[in-house]
Amino acid sequence: MVKVAFVFPGQGSQVVGMGQEFLADNESENYYKQADQLLGFELSKLMLEGPKEDLTLTYHAQPALLTTGVMIADLLKKEGIHPSYTAGHSLGEYAALVTSDVMSFKDGVQAVHKRGVYMNEAVPAGEGAMAAILGLDRSTLKEVTDEVSRNGELVQLANLNCPGQIVISGTAKGVEEASLKAKEAGAKRAIPLVVSGPFHSELMRPASGELKEMLASIEMQDAKIPVIANVTAQPVTKKQDIQSLLVEQLYSPVLWEDSVRTLLEAGVDVFIECGPGKVLSGLIKKVDRKVKTYCVYDLATLKQVVEAAKEW
Repeated sequence: MVKVAFVFPGQGSQVVGMGQEFLADNESENYYKQADQLLGFELSKLMLEGPKEDLTLTYHAQPALLTTGVMIADLLKKEGIHPSYTAGHSLGEYAALVTSDVMSFKDGVQAVHKRGVYMNEAVPAGEGAMAAILGLDRSTLKEVTDEVSRNGELVQLANLNCPGQIVISGTAKGVEEASLKAKEAGAKRAIPLVVSGPFHSELMRPASGELKEMLASIEMQDAKIPVIANVTAQPVTKKQDIQSLLVEQLYSPVLWEDSVRTLLEAGVDVFIECGPGKVLSGLIKKVDRKVKTYCVYDLATLKQVVEAAKEW
């Protein structure tokens, strides 16, 4: 039997018009309406009409991506395509948890909005930064970030995305220094990322207390479908473990490459990216070129997966 993994993108994948084609379906439209009611503002208008600058704000982008991802996963399930595993990149882990029935959509969308607010408050804009380092292995890059951190400017590995692509995160000066040193150590490129904070670094730890308290107030169940945790790159099903890992995830690296390898070792044949864009599909292909990957972000791509599934 074919094993399928549903994967959910993180911040940066949001785009004005996301999910629009699915809204002719009443049940799909209901996700957008529910999000508006639960959050007390017109998130759906930001998602469908923009402006892009407002949609990109972390406390808007997070619920927007969760809403679209969960809606798409639901459409796939209605077509008879069910995952054996779920996984998400950073924020995407929350959409994976909703899809695996750990938390309700209602709790999930409110949780990631609050998470975005906490993250935004943890580090004032401009004080933190992130950069993608291309063409350097993780051990060499870790030596670079450790050296810069020892000299007083915190910077660390944040997203281990795929071979040759690692994102670093920390103080603006730390990221700048580490980017220069990485190039001296042989990196092909260092690309500053347009983000509102130093995500997945120790600088996010001040937000962890509020996040822990908020997650403790949410009703969670054990996962019906195993979720690959960002922090460990291992399957997790127990709600207590999930809760503590979500808090750690805030200031710990996202082990995406390792998560993909865990899924491949578990026998996953097909990866379906649920949400706008193709970022995760591209990263998965760089881990294993032969694996089947699909992205679902509009009616044409949904139809493509439904047709392909008949051959699985």
